[in-house]
Amino acid sequence: MSHITNKNLRLGEEDLFKNVLLVCPQCKVQKRLNIPSKILKQSEHITTVSIPTGLICKHHFQSFVDKNGKVRGYQLGDFEFSKIEYIESREFEGDKEEVDDISEFTSLPFFQDILTLLRRSVDDREIIGCAIFTSNGKVIYSSIPHNTLLDTIKEFEVRNEKKLHSVIKMLLELKNHQKVCSEYIEVHNKEFILILLFSDLVNFAIGTMFLKKIVNKIKKLT
Repeated sequence: MSHITNKNLRLGEEDLFKNVLLVCPQCKVQKRLNIPSKILKQSEHITTVSIPTGLICKHHFQSFVDKNGKVRGYQLGDFEFSKIEYIESREFEGDKEEVDDISEFTSLPFFQDILTLLRRSVDDREIIGCAIFTSNGKVIYSSIPHNTLLDTIKEFEVRNEKKLHSVIKMLLELKNHQKVCSEYIEVHNKEFILILLFSDLVNFAIGTMFLKKIVNKIKKLT
């Protein structure tokens, strides 16, 4: 997966990405990363950006970024993952306001079990990345590459605008022949959309088979 790290954005890209200076809390190495603006702006609270080893330095850490692209804090990561992740978070460091449904959902042990399952499912030859959206297309979690994630968000925005909430599955093929397979799920009285990104080596039949297996595993976690 390629990461967008150039400091100077091309015309129009400043609307798509926030150029954020990140500093490793362990060794203090700095690097600017372009984080999708939609991911930050749609968050009611703080977005956790999980930085894998090798992207900035030899350490894995998490940064907490607000909707304006301001880093609110860091912590060293407990779980090593090979791809950059975005996770909708609670308010950072003790905000006393009542959290919304999404933040409540992401704080459940069940949600962490789902993330562990998705992380173990990623394979660069087959499943390139995973994401969890709300039923109206808001990103709760993603390990899908930047540009593909933005394209996927756009598709769900169109679905939301056309009020296609009765659609429970969606299959997309990208120009590079990668496949996006998604399915609506309801567990623990929470509704969300599971999205898997497959390599160009995978056809829709195999993709939907993988998707069904992961959906069944998630339901067994309840």
